[in-house]
Amino acid sequence: MTNNELCALVDHTLLKQTATWEEIRSLCDEALAFRTASVCIPPCYVAQASDYLVGRMAVCTVIGFPNGNTTTANKLAETREAIALGADEVDMVINIGMLKAGRHGEVLDEIRQLKKAAGQRVLKVIVETCLLTEEEKITMCRVVGEAGADFIKTSTGFAGGGATFEDVALFARHVAPGVRIKAAGGISTLEDARRFVALGASRLGTSRIVKLLKEGRSEAGY
Repeated sequence: MTNNELCALVDHTLLKQTATWEEIRSLCDEALAFRTASVCIPPCYVAQASDYLVGRMAVCTVIGFPNGNTTTANKLAETREAIALGADEVDMVINIGMLKAGRHGEVLDEIRQLKKAAGQRVLKVIVETCLLTEEEKITMCRVVGEAGADFIKTSTGFAGGGATFEDVALFARHVAPGVRIKAAGGISTLEDARRFVALGASRLGTSRIVKLLKEGRSEAGY
């Protein structure tokens, strides 16, 4: 896999609480230069980024982030507003407490409602693997497929853990046909990124890949 092919799978991400518009604009410029799949940014910058990019790059944002335990009505309102402001993709966090309580039908219904609100736009479902048992991860593979979401995503990066090779391989064995996998959180080397792809990920949530490639260009003198 070439560097260009790898970049095409990256959601170039900046979700820090301290992120400023100037930093988001720089993220957008990097995404354009490296032709990433999208920029993944906080909801408050979606309108500015959408206007700035004017269709040149997909804008992704997060819903119920990072804890996932807001109400479904709140997540729906966030989703509808994000879409109205120009979001092309939304990454939602599930209610992890409901999952752990065995309320799988409610988790499924919430995802289904957000997918209906998103319509043709891509919906990725963040399950926060570092907080789940293996059985819960497998359950979420089933639930995400039944709900009609486009991706299952490993992590927010805010819960003390990120993507692991084991989790991506587990997802690849259990996701329904048509459900794709996004590995996110802690992807820090080009080698690791390529391994996640080889294991089954078709999207990578990270800022590090573009940074590494920029450093490589600088060292090469261009």
